Amino acid sequence: MKVEIWSDVVCPWCAIGKRRFEKALAQFAHRDEVEVTWRSFELDPGAPQEREGDLAEHLASKYGVSREQADGMHRQMTETAAADGWEFHFEHARGGNTFDAHRLIHLGAERGVQDAVKERLFRAYLTEGERIGDPETLVRIGAEAGLDADEARAVLASDRFADEVRADERQAQAFGINGVPFFVIDRTYGVSGAQPAETLLEVLDTAWAKSHPRQVLTPAGGPDGSACTDGSCAV
Repeated sequence: MKVEIWSDVVCPWCAIGKRRFEKALAQFAHRDEVEVTWRSFELDPGAPQEREGDLAEHLASKYGVSREQADGMHRQMTETAAADGWEFHFEHARGGNTFDAHRLIHLGAERGVQDAVKERLFRAYLTEGERIGDPETLVRIGAEAGLDADEARAVLASDRFADEVRADERQAQAFGINGVPFFVIDRTYGVSGAQPAETLLEVLDTAWAKSHPRQVLTPAGGPDGSACTDGSCAV
């Protein structure tokens, strides 16, 4: 079974969705046969490498709310995240362009450490206040997640994986994805948002049952009286 997850590393709901999916997957009977791939989605493709001002100020401006309301939204999100094992510190977050972060995630996929890179980037932005658009910061973060620092630096100095990021984003458009996280199972089932683990598990079970139908034999011949069933025989 293949699960593709579209998300952005500066999206708090995406981090929460990751935890909830992990919980669902841990309960899924066929988890060892699930391949998970992280797909690219930029919430703000036009963002500068590093945005001026703090995150609450940007949120207030974007949604036309007061600074106090923006702080309240962050407090509520922080409490929600804590219930799923995350420690968010929006007061330290430093917004910026995430295109290079997504290229790093593609490198992680090629090197077999994609999930670790994704996890590390979430924590870097949402917990530690790292500069998510800064190439040298990304090199260090990638190395901490298992990538070779020199290779990561070379990738970010080139346009490698740029086409892959854009291909992910074109596919998101084709699917009609306009918000993240978004889970796609076997290119058949789509789940929007950080749904509860129970909901995600139900979708996994449904998708598995559809792709692995039980084989039922069609009865043929005469009556089935000449048979033993349930540990006994009719004689």
